[in-house]
Amino acid sequence: MLAETDALELLGRGRIDIEGRLVDASNTTLRAEITLDGVTRRCVYKPVRGERPLWDFPDGTLAGREVSAYLVSRAIGWGLVPPTILRDGPLGPGALQLWIDEPAEVGSLIGFVPAFDVPEGWFAVASARDDDGDAYALAHADDPRLARLAVFDAVINNADRKGGHVLYPASGDVHGVDHGVSFHVENKLRTVLWGWTGKPLPAEATDVLARLGEQLDGPLGEALDEHLTITEVRQVGRRVKRLMRACRFPEPPQEWPAIPWPPI
Repeated sequence: MLAETDALELLGRGRIDIEGRLVDASNTTLRAEITLDGVTRRCVYKPVRGERPLWDFPDGTLAGREVSAYLVSRAIGWGLVPPTILRDGPLGPGALQLWIDEPAEVGSLIGFVPAFDVPEGWFAVASARDDDGDAYALAHADDPRLARLAVFDAVINNADRKGGHVLYPASGDVHGVDHGVSFHVENKLRTVLWGWTGKPLPAEATDVLARLGEQLDGPLGEALDEHLTITEVRQVGRRVKRLMRACRFPEPPQEWPAIPWPPI
């Protein structure tokens, strides 16, 4: 496994060779190999020119939001987002993120389960039925790694935390990816991780959020200024303060669907 500094060096200076397109992505998302000084790894390349226009996010800003999510993750120190940078590639400027391999038999901590057989230690967050009318529940594990991700999503105002945007490498870590629709100034939190709604934040979150707030007034804020508007950066700080003041996970919004579609 590459150290984070080595991964950033590879992403920043390596030669990019595109392998193909990830067809399930709504925006142009390419898998590529990147090579530097005899070291080769896979990465995800999301060129700005391939971003689909959205009514509520400015055009051409999704790649910068991907990078911003990594910068916040790095400042938090939980290693939630793979190394991500903004650089020129074969199709122009775009976000470049280290590829995360998952074991072939990886088990997910999020999914649809029979409504009357939700695993012990899991939260049911929504009801559903299959094509035959059988009842299912969208559920996720009461797992501290997912709880960290839920705190992170509340900080960046992630509008698209699908189950498929959570990866489980062999290391036992949990990674979140696809953060292009984050950092909006309005509350747009949409996630499948609502199991902790209104519950106290993890004890470790208090100190982490306090340090994050301090960094937003310094180097982190300056780094985010390169990719976000002044108001968007300011709102990150306000969300951090609200979380610290409440010491609880946020409630789902009432004005629009709180769960992204499709959830997985």
